[in-house]
Amino acid sequence: MIEATSAGAILFRDTRGRREYLLLKSRTGDWEFPKGGVEGSEELQQTAIREVGEEAGIDDIRLIDGFREDYDYVFQAGNDTIHKTVHLFIAKSFEASAELSSEHNDLQWRDYDQAINTLTQDGPRVVLKHAHTFLNNGGLHGEL
Repeated sequence: MIEATSAGAILFRDTRGRREYLLLKSRTGDWEFPKGGVEGSEELQQTAIREVGEEAGIDDIRLIDGFREDYDYVFQAGNDTIHKTVHLFIAKSFEASAELSSEHNDLQWRDYDQAINTLTQDGPRVVLKHAHTFLNNGGLHGEL
């Protein structure tokens, strides 16, 4: 089994008094957060910031201090079985819009209830629940 590591961000924005989360639709049809593989000697936070820029076209973000959650899954790629661990941070977007990359088929900003119902995998859904609770309990005071 091949071990792989990815990092990404639960990206949110505050618009008209409500919080919205960015979801991306992968080529396989799964709704997910911006994430991708760690390159070289990157720190996980650097990977998360880079991936948000590459996959959503958003560069003006701030990671929120004090939150990181992981989930993992196994999938097949040709003849290889891959065990992937995904490390997710929370990031606030200071840009109003996002741009769809060639890696995804769609993107949507969703409020919490919509996002929970749109995510197609349990791992990201559980992490979003924890991130939403963290933010509601004062996590925004830890902007980096």
